[in-house]
Amino acid sequence: MRLSKQMPEVNAGSMADIAFLLLIFFLVTATISSDEGINRVLPEECSPGMDCNSIKHERNILRIEINNNDEIMVENDIIPIEELKQITKDFLDNNGDDSCGYCHGGKSANASDNPKKAVISLTHAPQTSYQQFVSVQNELTKAFYELRQNYAKNVLKKESTDLTPEELKQAREAYPFVLSEAETQ
Repeated sequence: MRLSKQMPEVNAGSMADIAFLLLIFFLVTATISSDEGINRVLPEECSPGMDCNSIKHERNILRIEINNNDEIMVENDIIPIEELKQITKDFLDNNGDDSCGYCHGGKSANASDNPKKAVISLTHAPQTSYQQFVSVQNELTKAFYELRQNYAKNVLKKESTDLTPEELKQAREAYPFVLSEAETQ
């Protein structure tokens, strides 16, 4: 009679426990990176009835470029970042065509007709640092914020923190944030 040889089995129950504990350890100690970026509301897609191919007059476009050395150029003049907010405000609040009843601009021939027609064109070189790009975006946002604050004080006779949702919408429509990050023609 032949005896069968039995092979000893390895108890794998404790191995599963160790694998489970390692999995929990890595889940607890791993850091989950949060996405960072610029909070922007993107424009709606072109829908029927909208003029998506409208031509902007050159005076209504403020061209801002950031070169490979992180220098900021506004209309081909290199400027320090500290001047960008005021230049943007002067461009937007120009009232070049006398159609803006709430604007206080100097009616310069080199600035926008009114805030609703103004476009900020922002381009950057491939070697532009992310920090400089975000700094430029922050200065542009500050300019719009200050213009909307002034609108709230002078037109709506309220502080910007006391605006109703409808009044906030009105201030945003008075100074719409139109930023183009594509090449303009």
